Amino acid sequence: QVQLVESGGGPVQAGGSLRLSCAVSGYTYSSACMGWFRQAPGKEREGVAAIKSDGNAYYADSVKGRFTINKDNAKNTLYLQMNSLKPEDTAMYYCAVDRAPSCLKLWVGSEASYWGQGTQVTVSS
Repeated sequence: QVQLVESGGGPVQAGGSLRLSCAVSGYTYSSACMGWFRQAPGKEREGVAAIKSDGNAYYADSVKGRFTINKDNAKNTLYLQMNSLKPEDTAMYYCAVDRAPSCLKLWVGSEASYWGQGTQVTVSS
């Protein structure tokens, strides 16, 4: 069965960096849209970044210039490089994969075929 397992989260000081990883098994996602979402306590789920099969990427305004999404098809892994972290970046981060070749469902509709269990990122001042 399809599994998405996030890793790389943890506590970090403001201004620091983290790289999140999402290992995907049971599904070949080279033709899919993949992305990262986050949810802080008491807040709605927020799309952070997404990447199409052709490599085009999309970012939330709040993370543009600080976060970078990329993937390694050979390793079947999705990444989120997070730099210049701020306390407001604190949230549970989830990776997601949608079978559709476009990112319309995932980025616009926040709908995915598969979701990971999440990894916690906590940024302190």
